[in-house]
Amino acid sequence: MTALTATSQEPGRVTSAQRLLSILGVFDVENVALSLSEISRRTGLTLSTTHRLVNELRSWGALSRDEDGRYSIGLRVLELGTLAPQELELREVALPFLGDLQHATRANIHLAVADGHDVIYVESLRAREAVPVPSRIGGRWPMHATSTGLVLLAFSPWDFQEEVLSSELRRFTDHTLTDPGVLRHKLAEVRTSGVAIMQNHLTDNAMAIAVPIRGARDCVVAAVGITVETGSASPHSLVPALRTAARGVSRVLAAPPADVVAPRRGRRLH
Repeated sequence: MTALTATSQEPGRVTSAQRLLSILGVFDVENVALSLSEISRRTGLTLSTTHRLVNELRSWGALSRDEDGRYSIGLRVLELGTLAPQELELREVALPFLGDLQHATRANIHLAVADGHDVIYVESLRAREAVPVPSRIGGRWPMHATSTGLVLLAFSPWDFQEEVLSSELRRFTDHTLTDPGVLRHKLAEVRTSGVAIMQNHLTDNAMAIAVPIRGARDCVVAAVGITVETGSASPHSLVPALRTAARGVSRVLAAPPADVVAPRRGRRLH
C-alpha cells in the first residue's frame, strides 16, 4: 500500500474523504487486522491524524477494535456492501442453488464476480467437514490464482486478458500458474470446456473447480466454484452438480422481469 497522493484536480491537496478512504483501503485479505501505527505507516498519515480519523470511522461502525488494540473492517461496511444492487440480486437468486450444490457435494462453495484484476466472493458457504480455505464474503483474490478467477478471465475480452497476464502474477504455492504462456493455454482450455480445474494453486491440499454463470444476452456475469480436499474425489464427478447449479442461476438471471407479460397470440399491438 502506497502513501496518499493528492488528486490531479487539486494538486497538493489531500481531502478528508481521501484520508478516510485511504484508511479503509489498507485492509486486505492478508491484513485483516492492523495496529494504529501500521495504519499510519501504510497510509502515510501522521499518527495523530490516523488516531483521529480511525476514531471517527470506529464511531460510525466502519472499523472495529479488538482487545489487543488492533483494528479491522466493521460490520457497517459489510452491511453497505450487501446493498450493491447487482450483487444483491445475484446473491438472492443464487443462494437456493448454492445450498443445493453444497448438499450434493459437501464442499465449500464460492460465488465470485470480477473487480479489476481480482475476483471478489459475494457469497461463501463453508462445509463443516471440507478442507479449510481462506475464503469469506468480500474476500478478494487475484484472477490467475483461483478457479473462479480463471473462468471470469477466460470469458473476458482478449485485451483485458493480456493486461492481466502482463501484470505481476503472484505465486501462492509451488503450483500457482504464473507463466503467461502457460496461463494462455489454460484459458483456452477453460473457454473450450467451460470449466476450470485447479489443484493446490491458491492453498495446498485443495482442489477448486468453477464454471461460469451467464446473464442477459448470454454474457458471463459471475462464476460459481467448489473447493474440496485434493484427491478426495474425481474432479469430473463434481462438474455435473456444479453445472446444474450454474444453469439454474443463469436461467433466473436471464429471465424477463415478472411484470413483463407476453402478448396473446393474434392480439394486435398498438
